[in-house]
Amino acid sequence: MNNIYDYISEKELEKHILMALDEDVKDGDHSSKACIDKYATNSAKLVSKQKGIVCGIEVARKVFSIVDPSIVFSPIKKDGDIIKKGDLIFLVQGSAIGILTSERTALNYMQRLSGISTTTNQYVEKIKGTNAKLLDTRKTTPTLRALEKYAVRIGGGFNHRMGLYDMIMIKDNHIDFSGGIKNAISKTKQYLLKNNKQLKIEIEVRSIEELMEVIQVGGVDRIMLDNFTPNDLGKAIKIIDKKYETESSGGITKQTILSFAKTGVDFISVGALTHHINSLDLSLVIDKSKIVH
Repeated sequence: MNNIYDYISEKELEKHILMALDEDVKDGDHSSKACIDKYATNSAKLVSKQKGIVCGIEVARKVFSIVDPSIVFSPIKKDGDIIKKGDLIFLVQGSAIGILTSERTALNYMQRLSGISTTTNQYVEKIKGTNAKLLDTRKTTPTLRALEKYAVRIGGGFNHRMGLYDMIMIKDNHIDFSGGIKNAISKTKQYLLKNNKQLKIEIEVRSIEELMEVIQVGGVDRIMLDNFTPNDLGKAIKIIDKKYETESSGGITKQTILSFAKTGVDFISVGALTHHINSLDLSLVIDKSKIVH
């Protein structure tokens, strides 16, 4: 799923971009209209100001196309490419006003998505050589989840569930509200059967004691071991003995992730991939030598 349209339809992407443009432009880019001739044309290039993994080129192309379909968009890089300071990512040519009106919205998308891809890749590199797969979470920017999860995949990570609808995730609050692990699993299986739904079941445990109870009850696909130390995680992995998929979560950082991956856990979920990142520094540079009136 390394194609953006595996995550969001072209129609939905256009709808999202229109919302973003409306937020920024409203009734017009008056700064550009006030001082630039409406027939003026120019070219510009997107330049990287730091090393990273580029992401969001198709989104940027759509932004320029929606603002002014006559703008010619020429990609130099593709999503997933490693870029360094000074690298050209794409070129645009056409209406000067159109280019400037598009600039901020296109960069907002690309800088954030590239930041997520870059951050994800940094984590992935830390656990290279182990069998653990890096997962994202639902800790995403409202309305940007599909794009942000796409960016995680571009960075080399994997996607957890997309939302509340495509997987059963029995967390600590579900367990507490339903009256315990046994009740939570039993009620979940009854619900799926009654509603004719085939969804994987994952359950969160907070201790070895809860883990033992889950194993005794059974009926799940994956066990999430939340806030376990690497030492306790290793013990839990041995107890589970490959009978269920395993996932580690809770405060895992770039500095500590390898110690978790070495335990043999199947998945490691890190919310910071989408909610604690630095946007990649990109800049749209106008070609002053090609101003045509």
